Amino acid sequence: MSATSGSGSTSTGSTGTPAGGEPTTGRLVHDLTEQTRELVRGEMALAKAELSDTVKHAGIGAGLFGGAGVIALYGVGALVAAAIAGLAVVLDVWLAALIVGAVLLAVAGVAALLGKKQVTQATPAVPATQRGVQRDVATLKEGTHRG
Repeated sequence: MSATSGSGSTSTGSTGTPAGGEPTTGRLVHDLTEQTRELVRGEMALAKAELSDTVKHAGIGAGLFGGAGVIALYGVGALVAAAIAGLAVVLDVWLAALIVGAVLLAVAGVAALLGKKQVTQATPAVPATQRGVQRDVATLKEGTHRG
């Protein structure tokens, strides 16, 4: 911005505010651009912080579930062998194994359907970011209706 001298000319300072005290249109647009940029950066940082914390906990939980699954697999194998051996007392071994296998597949099918239902209901949780963006949009709408 330049300061001009002469008869009746308006001078502007380095802040873009004329001597009359009202900011220029150029300065208002510049401020709007800067504030919008800062707002978007802030909202992105908040979303990143919320999601990184969620992802960290999910990763630890998945690792623990994986370890528990391996150990449980050995336990299930032992129980399956015991069930087959128990049924083999009254049935042929092949028939006992067939019955136990069919029951296990039915249980696995039910578990898969329940798991699919849970996965389809999952939504990422970013409540603070969502509220902030909604508040920002409402403020912008309010400002445009006034202007």
